[in-house]
Amino acid sequence: MTKLSIVILSYNTKDLTLSCLKSVFSQYEKELENNEFEIIVVDNSSTDSSVQEIIKLKPGIPNLNLIQSKENLGFGKGCNLGVKSAKGKYLLFLNSDTRVLDKGFLKMINFLEKHPQVGILGGKLRNVDGSLQPSVGKFYNLSNLFLMLLGMDRRKSPGETIKVDWVSGAALMMVKDVFEKIKGFDEHFFMYVEDMELCYNSKKSGFLTYFYPDVSITHQELGSSNRAFAIKNIFKGILYFYKKHRSPEYGLAKFMLTVKAKTAILVGTLKGDNNLKEAYSQALKF
Repeated sequence: MTKLSIVILSYNTKDLTLSCLKSVFSQYEKELENNEFEIIVVDNSSTDSSVQEIIKLKPGIPNLNLIQSKENLGFGKGCNLGVKSAKGKYLLFLNSDTRVLDKGFLKMINFLEKHPQVGILGGKLRNVDGSLQPSVGKFYNLSNLFLMLLGMDRRKSPGETIKVDWVSGAALMMVKDVFEKIKGFDEHFFMYVEDMELCYNSKKSGFLTYFYPDVSITHQELGSSNRAFAIKNIFKGILYFYKKHRSPEYGLAKFMLTVKAKTAILVGTLKGDNNLKEAYSQALKF
């Protein structure tokens, strides 16, 4: 019986993806050989020879499956595609720009087995320099959205196993039955914010989200994207979340995002920072 299906999205991150796969294999060789774990790589139509290199790697990694998409589906839709082939009782969505450094996934599975009310469990992430990476947050409301836009993001990395609102999708374990009950990721999100919304939908269905610190994973933030792409899609995702879940506040949220973007463009103009100007100009294209 397959306990865990590890779903990894790949898009033009050949070296990162290969490093991630090798790190998973180095920690879970036995589980993969015994069919307790499987790895599902969804390639989002990469053009950097990722597919060819993953195919070369397959003979050396048991239970490594590759799904090739003909187009870049984005994060949520790509993960949904991977889950369609998943056999595990539990799912682990793992970013291609992560490296797994211990056997903490076994502990996470054990936690979910002992706590059936928990639908989602997020793992602790570290930056490549070893520092803690904030990966837990509060669901958006106007006050914490305002603080985020001021650069006062209250995301954190707790030192204990604790109930939270949402966890990062970079290393997110989930009960497959819960994932199917809430119909997976909303595919309107191309990338970013979909992890928060997944936890939001899980809570609406009566399940808890917990953060689990006893696992060692490094995550190279923006390793699979760039700043302008991230800002644009975060803005777009926030607006969609408000329209879908907090429609009375949508207008004010849009106003706040617009003010933030125009202020950043002005700062970029005054400083001669064309990258800043371009990033927030793209963000204004709601």
